[in-house]
Amino acid sequence: MSHVVVDASVALAWAFPDESSDYAEKVLLALDGQTILVPALWPIEITNALLVAERRKRIRPPEIRRFAGLLADLTVVMDSQSVTDAVANILPLAREYSLSAYDATYLDAAIRHGAALATLDVTLQRAARKAGIEILTGA
Repeated sequence: MSHVVVDASVALAWAFPDESSDYAEKVLLALDGQTILVPALWPIEITNALLVAERRKRIRPPEIRRFAGLLADLTVVMDSQSVTDAVANILPLAREYSLSAYDATYLDAAIRHGAALATLDVTLQRAARKAGIEILTGA
């Protein structure tokens, strides 16, 4: 496997000690040498979560810098598509699997690229399994 789609729930677990999980840590270890494939909304989703957490005093700038450094050490490739393609691909998945458009974006990327998916979201895991997508189990 050369690509893994990593959703924001997993990446953010690396940033927040109170959201840390064995699964997220195992995924991080399993990503060594792998290419992380993320939809174009991923950096915005990550940034917004950091901003909200900073405003709520859950995270401080030094911790944000540490997390940004961790992300910089990973091979992250952005998957983008035209608006027309996004609507044509994501909307049917969101409808079929009762997902938000945001979550369906991760499923869409995994389907189109034949990649495994790493997520802490149980609903997204269930949808991915139904769609025939492997859930990365970690090391």
